[in-house]
Amino acid sequence: MIVGFGFVLLLLGLTAAPPAEAGAGAGTWSPGTAAPMGAADPRGTAAPMGGAVGSESSPGQESGARPKAVTFKGRAFDTCRAPSADTMRRWRASPYRAVGVYFGGRGRACHSQPHLSHRWMRTVRDQGWRVLPLYVGSQSTCVFARHKKNVRIGRHPWKQGTAEGRDAVQRAAALGMRPGSPLFLDMEAYAHGNKRCARTTLLFVRGWNREVSRRGYLPGFYSSAESGVRHMERSRRAGERDLPAVVWFARWGVKNGLHREPVLRKTAWAPARRIHQYAGNVRERHGGRTLVIDRNLMHAPVARVD
Repeated sequence: MIVGFGFVLLLLGLTAAPPAEAGAGAGTWSPGTAAPMGAADPRGTAAPMGGAVGSESSPGQESGARPKAVTFKGRAFDTCRAPSADTMRRWRASPYRAVGVYFGGRGRACHSQPHLSHRWMRTVRDQGWRVLPLYVGSQSTCVFARHKKNVRIGRHPWKQGTAEGRDAVQRAAALGMRPGSPLFLDMEAYAHGNKRCARTTLLFVRGWNREVSRRGYLPGFYSSAESGVRHMERSRRAGERDLPAVVWFARWGVKNGLHREPVLRKTAWAPARRIHQYAGNVRERHGGRTLVIDRNLMHAPVARVD
């Protein structure tokens, strides 16, 4: 987690293109590029997907190589604290085959992640799980949640987004996630109708996306459908660059579905670039273990684990 003096140092050491240049050069993602599908899975479908940008080598290197993303189609759950490997083994009795984990960011609710490690990533991969990495960084200046107001975006949103994108890549790499993996920026609901706030938030998101993409990972975005996702779709229609490669939209209390979301055009973030979180804070018990989870339906990239 980046806080206090360490975060200031990170910003001082930052080099990034100004916002006016954000659409230029390698690292720009254009939502909507087609992707091939492939092999079957008992509880879903996993397949390689082309179109990622960046390098197969270390996260800090750039080249013309484009590591392939791997997609999964099926049911997923996310929970605040990564469960133990034994609980994950027991939850193979569930209908889920992908798990969302909160691997970094100063805005994480569960700062303590005693189970989450490179070894855990390998173990759950070998158990047959796919992983969706979530990074809860700085939040919008007009965020609704009171407990997120102490981690709002500062005066330099582009630089701050770039710095936190770099941190996200470094933390993901330390957990064994290879280039081509999606990293999802978690932006809790905010007043996107506030134009000044919307501009600041979009600059932060674009800076984060560009840095993540530049280092070979796929920039994903999680938010409520009526807030952040609506804002991203409006930005996409306006022709903004450096937008998320994958969207994870939260709309609870409706029938799960990837292409019924009213704020998204059917051609936006398609195919294989959507996750729908359709229920939250529910208790489920499988294999003798109970967890409080959010439920998701997905057809999107998942982490590539060393």
